[in-house]
Amino acid sequence: MQSASMKCLIVDDSETDRLMMERVLHKQSMKLDLRVAKTLTEARSLMREEGIRLVFLDNTLPDGIGANFLKEMKDYRQRNDVTVILVSDWPSPFMFAKARAQNVRAIWNKRDFTIEAVRRVLRERVAADAMDYAH
Repeated sequence: MQSASMKCLIVDDSETDRLMMERVLHKQSMKLDLRVAKTLTEARSLMREEGIRLVFLDNTLPDGIGANFLKEMKDYRQRNDVTVILVSDWPSPFMFAKARAQNVRAIWNKRDFTIEAVRRVLRERVAADAMDYAH
């Protein structure tokens, strides 16, 4: 079992969705250090911290569009090797194109946010971190 925790950020304006995501994340076997933002403004503030490794980003937020925020996150993501999952109840072809152009790991509908799906992403993130450490 890992002693260090992975820092994750949830960006979602819906309290119901945030609570669902937190429940799923707390059911994971690895220790997670969760940060939560209700808006892109709050996400920007939290991203001043180094070390966020995984972001679950809602696409429709009160102060902007998650897919548009991806471009703004580019430098931070490269510096911290961040995995981003875009989460949306209303995915559109345009949103998919923007997300793919920014190398988003996955685009999930909110109902896809399951224990198993998150476990897969966490395993991939841990494996990528181990590869980085080995080099």
